[in-house]
Amino acid sequence: MSFILLLLTGFAAGVFGGMGMGGGTVLIPALTLILGVEQRLAQATNVIAFLPMAALVLPRHKSNGLLRTDGVLALIIPALISTAIFSLLMAVFPTYALRKAFGVFLIVLAVKQAFALKGKFSRNKQKN
Repeated sequence: MSFILLLLTGFAAGVFGGMGMGGGTVLIPALTLILGVEQRLAQATNVIAFLPMAALVLPRHKSNGLLRTDGVLALIIPALISTAIFSLLMAVFPTYALRKAFGVFLIVLAVKQAFALKGKFSRNKQKN
């Protein structure tokens, strides 16, 4: 793998991660499609890369008043439990199933974002 490609991929993932979109939406496809990394390894790499990104971004979002902490335990506890369960399941899932599941996730995310943008544009047109 080219060091430059790895560096650019990490930079792009950091940009999206810093904006709160999630660096994995860039990192995982780039690792698998461009750099030829196996899906499990790409997803595991994303988890490791997420930790320093979150450590840097969270204090900034908190200082900007963008971090809500009410109800955080209600989010963290089920997230930890489901993460443990699905990380075990991921170890036995076939690679093609992981790729398809992640692809479906990206499609759903794109459609959701498209509808959110459409709603913003239509509200802005109504105001003018």
